[in-house]
Amino acid sequence: MNDKQATAAHQSSSAAQRTEREVDYPLVPPADVFEDADGITLRLDMPGVSKERLSVKADKNTLVIEGEVQIAMPQGMEALYAEIQSTRYRRSFTLSGELDAEKTVANVNNGVLSVSIPKRAELRPRKIEVTAG
Repeated sequence: MNDKQATAAHQSSSAAQRTEREVDYPLVPPADVFEDADGITLRLDMPGVSKERLSVKADKNTLVIEGEVQIAMPQGMEALYAEIQSTRYRRSFTLSGELDAEKTVANVNNGVLSVSIPKRAELRPRKIEVTAG
């Protein structure tokens, strides 16, 4: 095997390894979590993910967020180099028992996903009216 063949074989092997890593290691989007009296709100940066390529699943105590980046290339062009190799995002959170996962609401706008999960009604603070006499 000459040097050119060895280099080509190494590059092919490296490309195959990158492809395997992409499948095994999705990007973990950064998240901000806010809590108020009504529940929690999560905001995740997921640039390039459209509503159609986004999955938000809430179970009793788990929230799983997955998204796939769709990079639109002009017809007849292909990327020669890309900083980010993976095109998938995945993040999961363990939810507190005080949250009502069935009433989760999600919205994506300009690459930012907002997920709101309310507290169960019986655990929310409420004002009690005081009557006289």
